[in-house]
Amino acid sequence: MMLNIRDSSNADAGLIVRFVRELAAYEKLGHEVEISEADVTRDLFGDTPKVFCRIAEWDGAPVGFSLWYYTYSTFQGRCGIWLEDLYVDPGQRGRGIGKALLTDLAQRCAAENLGRLEWSVLEWNQPSIDFYLAQGARLRAGWHQCRLDGAALTALGNL
Repeated sequence: MMLNIRDSSNADAGLIVRFVRELAAYEKLGHEVEISEADVTRDLFGDTPKVFCRIAEWDGAPVGFSLWYYTYSTFQGRCGIWLEDLYVDPGQRGRGIGKALLTDLAQRCAAENLGRLEWSVLEWNQPSIDFYLAQGARLRAGWHQCRLDGAALTALGNL
């Protein structure tokens, strides 16, 4: 068996949407998914990409992905990577694919002298928490993730 991790291409837009929907269903958040192939095409493959994606293939078949973007730390004075999504098809888990996708991003951080690789994990998702801790990640006590969206974002933006 052979694992390959490659950059995504415009031809992968439908696959990326499918993986996002599968991940959201696993996270019990499928009702929140609004992404379309047009969104993926615009933001990952347009003139000024804002988001990036790597596809994991097992024996040539797509089995997972990482979707990420650059951040900036004023404390470090360096960019980092925010891992928005990491997903491996449930039937393919246990083969090191998730670790390979995470390692791929860590190698990018090292090659580009980036200061951080960060992501969120749902509190109830103990298998993923255990996986991340086994890779050397640490949970950030004392921090809460904040979000403005929908009507609250519109209201604040219209002041």
